[in-house]
Amino acid sequence: MSNDAPAAIAKAESRIFIIRGHRVMLDTDLAEIYGVTVKQMLQQVRRNSSRFPEDFAFQLNSEELANLRSQFVTSSSTGYGGRRYAPFVFTEHGALMLASVLNSPRAVEMSVFVVRAFVRLRAAIADNKEILLRLEELERKVAEHDESLRVLVDAVRQLMTPPPAPARPRIGFEQHALQT
Repeated sequence: MSNDAPAAIAKAESRIFIIRGHRVMLDTDLAEIYGVTVKQMLQQVRRNSSRFPEDFAFQLNSEELANLRSQFVTSSSTGYGGRRYAPFVFTEHGALMLASVLNSPRAVEMSVFVVRAFVRLRAAIADNKEILLRLEELERKVAEHDESLRVLVDAVRQLMTPPPAPARPRIGFEQHALQT
């Protein structure tokens, strides 16, 4: 692995998003990494459409595109400049397939970094799931202890409160009004 490999992996990793439950990269990011224009890249995708099923690559819908634009500063579809159509996104398998259809030495070299970025992200997510499971277990134990402590505090309060004194009969005479 070359000296700039960790930087290349980190750069690719920072460009991975989760859309429709898939970890994906935008067509513009992959084109930059693979050293081709988006137009050239998408042309190869169209020529090899059978190699890119829906779980390898898909075009964003208007809602996903609006969400993406709200997260990042991108040019709007109105006015001058910017894209006039929704971008395509590629899953890990799609990014690897893309490198094979581009068939350039740079695309093949960079595909290794892209795949490593996806793998590192998958490992980080798995680590986070394990941490979340442990956190849930701790929360459950604390909740059980909280309930036990509440019962204990209630019992101590009952012991500290003296019982009410029994009602005693009154001593003495009762005065009644005379009847006339």
